[in-house]
Amino acid sequence: MKNTLLLFLLFACLSPAFAQQLSDKNATPVTKALYKNLHQLSKNYVLFGHQDDLAYGVNWRYVAGKSDIKEVVNDYPAVYGWDISKIEHQSTKNIDGVPFDKMRAYIKATYQKGAVITISWHVDNPLSGGSSWDTTRNTVKSVLPNGEKHQLFKTWLDRAANFLHSLKGNKGEAIPILFRPFHELKGNWFWWGRNTTSPEEYKALWRFTVDYLRNTKKLNNLILVYNSNDFNSEADFLESYPGNDVVDVLSFDQYQYGNEGKENFINTVKKQLAITTKVAKEKNKLSAFAETGFEAVPDAAWWTGTLWPAIKDFPISYVMLWRNAGYDRTMKKMHYYAPYKGQVSANDFKKFYQNKQILFEKTLGTKYIYQTR
Repeated sequence: MKNTLLLFLLFACLSPAFAQQLSDKNATPVTKALYKNLHQLSKNYVLFGHQDDLAYGVNWRYVAGKSDIKEVVNDYPAVYGWDISKIEHQSTKNIDGVPFDKMRAYIKATYQKGAVITISWHVDNPLSGGSSWDTTRNTVKSVLPNGEKHQLFKTWLDRAANFLHSLKGNKGEAIPILFRPFHELKGNWFWWGRNTTSPEEYKALWRFTVDYLRNTKKLNNLILVYNSNDFNSEADFLESYPGNDVVDVLSFDQYQYGNEGKENFINTVKKQLAITTKVAKEKNKLSAFAETGFEAVPDAAWWTGTLWPAIKDFPISYVMLWRNAGYDRTMKKMHYYAPYKGQVSANDFKKFYQNKQILFEKTLGTKYIYQTR
């Protein structure tokens, strides 16, 4: 009897159903279907994503149907990234000037086409009144229960929840969202970063936020994305991990910089992917490369010569490039991470697009990822 039970438990742990269980036991059916199907797809494919793809690009804003990606390969990304910073202040536009009404429409339209939606939140500093980059110490402590800004933080969560609740499909169903709050937690540039809070406080922040959105606000369409950066070991990556019951995807961000060699970037990404995919497999979670890019993509063969070699040996669900802002007046330089028509890496991106293991919107739409198979 004991041996039979052990064999049953072993089989259960190895079975696809076990591996595809969301942390939210009350997740909506369509959210469960997406998570299960992303697991299946990640065995053979990587979804390509781009931040703010439909809202603007290099030298344009708000042109219906336009996309820098589409201009190059006549297809859209499989994953669309958005950010809801400033929703906490009831602003009509987010941190990058995208109207929330337009964002809602973009999200609904791409969901109906079978694409994936991920949302981050560069939430402002509730203690100092500054931006998310204001690293006033003890901010996290101040928003936790019994903290001086706890009620304010709950109000901000209410406003975020109102927007998330407004994301509905044609049948009134809640659109599944890969929600990535408090990202790049190993950095020293956000108020939730490693220099301004402890791992224990970060865990408490994450757990409170998830509990409030999931159980108080009844958002059961969130697939929760834990996101780190600049980690060197499994222990380092998991130092602030809040628990299997509040995380669904393990991810990290890594960019290539001008003073960094190609091989160094590839090796760094491989090292981090080796860690995150191993942990994801052990914890029965998805893994993802949540943000990456090489600003202005100066390497003509970056897509097939750098990005693909870095990720090709690992079972990640998606890789997402950051936004195409065009000329940034503050930084006084071009600020974009995906190619546009005529850009130096555009031809190589066309070769990258032909890779059958990389999925864009057209092919992903044939996979019916929001349906139970």
